[in-house]
Amino acid sequence: MRKIAMIALAMTTMAAAAPEPKQAETAKALFAGGCFWCMEPPFDKLDGVLSTTSGYAGGRTENPTYEQVSTGRTGHLEVLQIEYDPAKVSYEELLEVFWRNIDPLDGRGQFCDKGEQYTSAIFALDEAQAAAAKASKAGVALDGEIQTRILPAAEFYPAEDYHQDYYKKNPIRYKYYRWGCGRDQRLKKLWGKTAE
Repeated sequence: MRKIAMIALAMTTMAAAAPEPKQAETAKALFAGGCFWCMEPPFDKLDGVLSTTSGYAGGRTENPTYEQVSTGRTGHLEVLQIEYDPAKVSYEELLEVFWRNIDPLDGRGQFCDKGEQYTSAIFALDEAQAAAAKASKAGVALDGEIQTRILPAAEFYPAEDYHQDYYKKNPIRYKYYRWGCGRDQRLKKLWGKTAE
């Protein structure tokens, strides 16, 4: 009986000493592309994207509300935080999707939404992202000056729950808003068949 207890103790000690299985590495990206409702769908469908969260970044107000940000006086932009698996999708691929879903020539906002809070930007979370963003921006082949800014990392504040997955929760309202805002029409004009 004592021998069995000693074997069980040894096995427990060995199990405790065994290294934990390594968790999958994840990374984050932070993009501003106008209305965050419209930025979620193209990233949600990408293999390797684990989650998308609508929110605010880049401003002065802590824990801002939608009502505060929508005034344009907080300095915050509507942004999308993307958590992804770099083994399945690269940051460069995320950048490609980002460009094809915005109008980088408009420095006053995006589509029907105007104001600083709706301007387009890439928040680089580290030096590698900053370098990739600059290279990607330089490669955008459109006739006109690219207005999209590349900004340093900023604190991200998640938007209210009713904004998350809005296109899934309110599909009819979402489609009406998107069509009425002229988003798809403008994207098609800018990007042709490569528009998302």
